[in-house]
Amino acid sequence: MTLDFWAAVGTAVFCGAIVGLERQLHRKPAGIRTSILICLGTAVFVVLGTLTALDGGDPSRVVAQVVTGVGFIGAGVMLAREGLVRGVTSAAVIWMLAAIGCAAGLKQYLAAIALALLTVALLTGVALLERLIQRLRGGDYGGSDRVDER
Repeated sequence: MTLDFWAAVGTAVFCGAIVGLERQLHRKPAGIRTSILICLGTAVFVVLGTLTALDGGDPSRVVAQVVTGVGFIGAGVMLAREGLVRGVTSAAVIWMLAAIGCAAGLKQYLAAIALALLTVALLTGVALLERLIQRLRGGDYGGSDRVDER
């Protein structure tokens, strides 16, 4: 295997670990191992798919099949219980991990790393925003100078 192959592998493992660590710390379904494997597997399929171009193949078909296949993995983490659907964010993260793996497999190493960091920033930032909104809805403004509305 070439240096490009190992660069794609290393980038995919690194990016999967970045996103997976955030998921693991928040006790979400797709943790470090799953995230690394999704990124890694996608990158390897994309690299191998690009090799088909040497024989007149169409590497874009591999990317298309990866997108379809990862949808099944994402669907597996979603649950419907008592009228609520859970795991949609985890499914979206899995989809994003595949996109990051595609970027790594297509030698877009800096883009893959930037996307991994952006994914973690979005997950963290939106979670903070959701908690703030929940506090505001519940009337907990964090101050001790509340007005008694009796």
